[in-house]
Amino acid sequence: MTTKAITSTKAQNNFGRVLDDIIQHNTRYIIKRRNSPQAVIISLSDFEQLLANQDERQRMLATVREITPTYNLGESILDEENDD
Repeated sequence: MTTKAITSTKAQNNFGRVLDDIIQHNTRYIIKRRNSPQAVIISLSDFEQLLANQDERQRMLATVREITPTYNLGESILDEENDD
């Protein structure tokens, strides 16, 4: 199984091709907007497998956690204890 990242604009402009890739090659797409992951597109059969298979859910969760930023908007990214 392949996971690809694509911008929202590119996904929109090439939706038919993206959909074909998802269905024919069982590819998962991570849609990014402003270089930040926003959504995942997967096939219906892949979704059914995710619901039925604990190992597959864990792999997908690990992928999502890997691409998710580790900070929140407005949150300091510097360790406040080391600001001395």
